[in-house]
Amino acid sequence: MGLAIGDVAPHFTLNDQHGNVFDSKDHFGKKPLVLFFYPKDYTPGCTKEACSFRDSYEEFTDRGAEVIGISADSESSHRKFASTYKLPFILLADTRNKVRKLFKVEKALFNLLPGRETYVINKEGKVIMVFNSMSASKHIVKALKALKKSQ
Repeated sequence: MGLAIGDVAPHFTLNDQHGNVFDSKDHFGKKPLVLFFYPKDYTPGCTKEACSFRDSYEEFTDRGAEVIGISADSESSHRKFASTYKLPFILLADTRNKVRKLFKVEKALFNLLPGRETYVINKEGKVIMVFNSMSASKHIVKALKALKKSQ
């Protein structure tokens, strides 16, 4: 079981697709974060999910939230993926799955695939929504609803 609603989100640092260090401490306490863990760049479901977040990105930023995608892919894979699909948000390279483990994201499909899980973390750094589903399209709707409810 992953983190639960009301839990304080764990601190982490990872490199983004441009090689910059992303430190969660620089964001917690300032604005809500939408963290979506996904299995792999360029796979059909992950591409659909990333593009859905892209298409709704303005709705998230209008609510003051930052969208961040996390997978075990490398910085260069993320850079190409973001460029190919014109993704306006940060992609973090969790190549050792350390952040996936911190958030207790479980594997899916007979324990073979990295799980697809979305967290909404409020401005205070607390988890206000957890959604775990391999269905890529539902994550955006759930995350937006949680942000609306928290405002």
